[in-house]
Amino acid sequence: MNICVMPGDGIGREIVAQALRVLDKVGAKFGKKFETQEALIGGCAIDATGGPLPEETVRLCKAADAVLLGAVGGPKWDTIDPAIRPERGLLGIRKELGLFANLRPASLFPELKHACYLRPDIVAKGIDLLVVRELTGGAYFGTPKGVEVRDGERVGFNNMIYSEHEIRRIAKVGFEAARKRRKQLCSVDKANVLDVSRLWREVVIEVSKDYPDVALSHMYVDNAAMQLVRDPSQFDVIVTENLFGDILSDEASVITGSIGMLPSASLGAGNPGLFEPIHGSAPDIAGQNKANPLATILSVAMLLRYSFSDMDEPAAAIEAAVQKALQAGYRTGDIREEGCKLVGCVEMADVVLANL
Repeated sequence: MNICVMPGDGIGREIVAQALRVLDKVGAKFGKKFETQEALIGGCAIDATGGPLPEETVRLCKAADAVLLGAVGGPKWDTIDPAIRPERGLLGIRKELGLFANLRPASLFPELKHACYLRPDIVAKGIDLLVVRELTGGAYFGTPKGVEVRDGERVGFNNMIYSEHEIRRIAKVGFEAARKRRKQLCSVDKANVLDVSRLWREVVIEVSKDYPDVALSHMYVDNAAMQLVRDPSQFDVIVTENLFGDILSDEASVITGSIGMLPSASLGAGNPGLFEPIHGSAPDIAGQNKANPLATILSVAMLLRYSFSDMDEPAAAIEAAVQKALQAGYRTGDIREEGCKLVGCVEMADVVLANL
């Protein structure tokens, strides 16, 4: 099994190095062999080649079974031409691989409930949901778009547009994900106002006929945003379009209070998926052994679960090893609490490895 590894910038190299140690360990434990090849992306690619996404990186990613990313960006590249900023590398590789589905789990480990921003009675119900966001359509990519002068004033416009096949394929991803969890899917739209959302709802209902074992519900996006903070325990899997998904997935992640713990996956139809932590490159702590590697380690678990058909058990072993580390009181600085055992990036990975 071939994995293309893109450490990227800032703390990316540190957290990816620890995640690869876990990958090697779980491979040895379950009799699996992984081959890895490293590729440049983001700021380090700009420094080396003049652009954020070299052709060689695209080639290596397309030839792989899965792609693991650390983080991109940093103040070093903030003032360069926006057309070649580090983040363009991330957008570019998503496009090159045809990654139309972003899966972002938001789970609150009981050991980290002190970090949650919600009331204790809400936290007590638990938070364990998955946002499935359509990644390549909607207002972000629709045309026409732009800014022009009309009647003497500037007018900005974007076109929120979805084809039936785009809705159908992301709905299938949502239903398949729900099948692997608690078999509940909530489709979020704005069908009371938007024509595109009415089509969205119609197609999702049609797809649901192929998944009679999954309970489908619908919710307007404004209500969904409210319900996420009122009672997130009611959600299992949320599927929604690009703009709504961008906002809701960020909201879902921040209510846990620990973005250093959360992984993500971007998937396509046939090309390899891209797996990465949701946090940024944290250049202020880069190279200091302070970064939290757990989100990247959990991204490896997602990589195994979604890239290979027979890897649910190794993925679950990684997740259990992470939880045992938290139960034993080990914490990096971002999730530190009184009475815990403060450790660095390498030491936290050591604990996970020992649990494996």
